[in-house]
Amino acid sequence: MRQRDEKITMLGRELELLMRERQTLLQVVGATAALIASLDSRLLPTGAVKSADLVSSTLNALPDETLRDALAAVSAEIEEEESVVST
Repeated sequence: MRQRDEKITMLGRELELLMRERQTLLQVVGATAALIASLDSRLLPTGAVKSADLVSSTLNALPDETLRDALAAVSAEIEEEESVVST
């Protein structure tokens, strides 16, 4: 029984760690999404357009629920008419 309890405790700690990491990643994604949505690709340096497009494509590939969670994590909203950077 003791070994089982230790495993349960260890799994609980690992789950807590993963949840904290998820929250941090959601904050990064949310802030990135808000930043990218506010950019005007015409004003970006040529070298930055490719990177912005990669970030935009990756954000657009996220499930809607994940993106909503990410935006909520940083209290950000992206207006519907705003477009994400595209080339």
